[in-house]
Amino acid sequence: MKVAIVGAGIVGTTAAHALLDEGHAVSLHDPRGIAGGTSRGNAGWIAHMDVLPLASPKAWRNVPRWLADPLGPLAIRPAYAARLAPWLLRFLLASTPGRVAASTRVLTALQLRALPAWTRRLGTLGLGSHLHEDGALSVWTSEAAFAAAGALLRYQAESGIPVERLDAAATRALEPALGPGIVGGALYPTGARVSDPRLFTEALGEAALGRGATLDTRAVQAIAPGPDGIALRLADGTALRADRVVLAAGAWSKTLAAGLGHRVPLDTERGYNVTLQRGRLGLARQTVFEGHGFVTTPLDTGDRVGGAVEFGGLEAAPNFARVDAILTRLQPFLPEADLTGGERWMGFRPSIPDSLPVIGPARDPRVVLAFGHGHYGLTQGAITAEIVAALVAGRTPPLDLSPFSPDRF
Repeated sequence: MKVAIVGAGIVGTTAAHALLDEGHAVSLHDPRGIAGGTSRGNAGWIAHMDVLPLASPKAWRNVPRWLADPLGPLAIRPAYAARLAPWLLRFLLASTPGRVAASTRVLTALQLRALPAWTRRLGTLGLGSHLHEDGALSVWTSEAAFAAAGALLRYQAESGIPVERLDAAATRALEPALGPGIVGGALYPTGARVSDPRLFTEALGEAALGRGATLDTRAVQAIAPGPDGIALRLADGTALRADRVVLAAGAWSKTLAAGLGHRVPLDTERGYNVTLQRGRLGLARQTVFEGHGFVTTPLDTGDRVGGAVEFGGLEAAPNFARVDAILTRLQPFLPEADLTGGERWMGFRPSIPDSLPVIGPARDPRVVLAFGHGHYGLTQGAITAEIVAALVAGRTPPLDLSPFSPDRF
């Protein structure tokens, strides 16, 4: 069949390969080109060990402290607060113990399939050099928070995610650059990262084009199912037809999904980062600083420090003072690091209140929805692509998709 994919980020480009494997004629459609959006500058983690939804009591415990600081880990631009209110209400409803437990089970099932799917995909394409399984480290600066994390670490281990709890001395022995404020850590030996998110996604996109896929950088304004196929209505007034369409446009998917009859509560978490010269941080592996809202990654192209959540929509200009604030908070934990200079970036995480993406058929099953992955688009890209290919072919997908339905709202 002729399959059009709206979105050429990590999900769209990887889905292109899964569909090319099955002999379909594939076209990618994205006005920003390959890796032009969020896939261009994220933290680079394959974060398959993350199994808790953001909507949880843990998040709400930190919210008052974070909101008190206008440059802290969480901010809502005042002009955007009214528009965000419905999303926040759904986020609150998703934070009840029963909903958190259900979302955790579903997210765990998806995350456990994430890294094996990437291993399969990159093996078939000969792109395995872009994947580095260096391990990942979580560190804590609060004794109480570290003690409370024990339940999560036990759940991860019981679910099949290898994890080793470390005391303060063992944590600093593993990463000597860490300062004395670290009280403990958790090492995930199977933690993985990519070479660089932009280079990785571009390599996947270029490989797809080399296999026969095409790229159209005209903006898609509507997806219109009809008796003779699916029409993509473009900004220049023309229309293209396909037998199947995959909507994988990340933060830009909401309007197109609405045109298909789906009111998905998709908003964007504006994330910030800075990339420093390689080796500046002195850390050998990706590290999350629990409770502080930022992570670090030793990418092939430099040391990246990123995080923070800012709600402000797709149009407001970046506030790079947020990057400076992240670096100020990081410095005590890496006292010898040189945090000057670097390249700053801001991107749009496509976020849904229950932390689960939308994956599944639209009301017209000839359209497959695959967006809203939040912080896990890179992590879940390959397994999402396998699910998309199964849906296009009419096969049973590798896991139950009812929790990811666009109509669950």
